Amino acid sequence: MLKDSNIMAVLPAKDINRAKEFYREKLGIEPSESMEEGSVMYSCGQGTRFLLYQTDNAGTAKNTQMGWETDNLEREMEELRGRGVVFEDYNFPGLKTENGIATASWGKAAWFLDSEGNIINIAQRS
Repeated sequence: MLKDSNIMAVLPAKDINRAKEFYREKLGIEPSESMEEGSVMYSCGQGTRFLLYQTDNAGTAKNTQMGWETDNLEREMEELRGRGVVFEDYNFPGLKTENGIATASWGKAAWFLDSEGNIINIAQRS
């Protein structure tokens, strides 16, 4: 059943137009389809998708809400920084970043906030 079905992330946005601009300008992603008023769908690699919808609850989660896997984290970060994306630095027990990158036995990862305060991740497996 579900184990064979595609999944999609669902992200909140207080201002859907501001969010669409962020994803276009900073991440280079255009909506693949418009849904009902106040929401858009984005298509990414291998059939993955995410829905962005307008709600006042955006930016309230304190956890990673969506992430991409890459084969070259530093290259992706360099390109995104060139577009104005700012990566978070963390220093928690079990999670410390250096220049925005956390390294673990499984690989490395970085996090940034989108225009709506959602925590987004990019990861590279070892």
